[in-house]
Amino acid sequence: MPKTGLSCTEKTLLTLSLLQQTEMPKGKKAKGKKVALAPVVVKNQEAKKVVNPLFEKRPKNFGIRQDIQPQRDLTCFVKWPCYIRLQRQRAILYKWLKVPPAINQFTQALDPQQPPTASACPQPVLRAGVNTVTTLVENKKAQLVVIANDMDPIELVACLPALCRKMGVPYYIIKGKARLGPLVHRKTCTTAAFTQVNSETKELWRSWWKPSEPTTMTDMMRSVATGSKICGSHCQAGKGRG
Repeated sequence: MPKTGLSCTEKTLLTLSLLQQTEMPKGKKAKGKKVALAPVVVKNQEAKKVVNPLFEKRPKNFGIRQDIQPQRDLTCFVKWPCYIRLQRQRAILYKWLKVPPAINQFTQALDPQQPPTASACPQPVLRAGVNTVTTLVENKKAQLVVIANDMDPIELVACLPALCRKMGVPYYIIKGKARLGPLVHRKTCTTAAFTQVNSETKELWRSWWKPSEPTTMTDMMRSVATGSKICGSHCQAGKGRG
């Protein structure tokens, strides 16, 4: 049999080309699904972003020896002491398990910072302040009123002695509000009033101060009202000429 110069691959390609060149018989159409036409692709015109050249985009780089790392919650990496781990584990067990009443009663303790009630607190014996003392005198709850003489302005306590005389409350005027301050744990105090006094001390105070004698009070007020009458140099010179 004579040998041809074509290889098997070349023969296969030649056969496929001959089959493609043969025409289909008339009246017969190729069977298959109709493929829809590709829609017209409409490119969306993207609006161009206005970039300000003054502000450059500088993304952070958190690589090694680069930007500072952001703050993170490092609680899980903390090695807590043994007693803290034990008390946390104990608290979790108390929440999960049923605690017997004999042990649970120790959790119902009194609050150490709980303020005492009004009935449990002792009533203050010494009250300070102009408004507080005035209210006590008006309600006849003050037993003795102490007033400092260096009040500035003096008009704040000018009416307090008259009020004490009207309500029958003994009062005393002392020198220096700095001497009255330590009694109420302050640097200075203008007025103070005693609300509770022993009967013996009360009688002693009443013997010193007698509001039932109007003559004594009038004479005392008249002596206080009269001040020293000293004229100036021009007035004295004028009196000398006359």
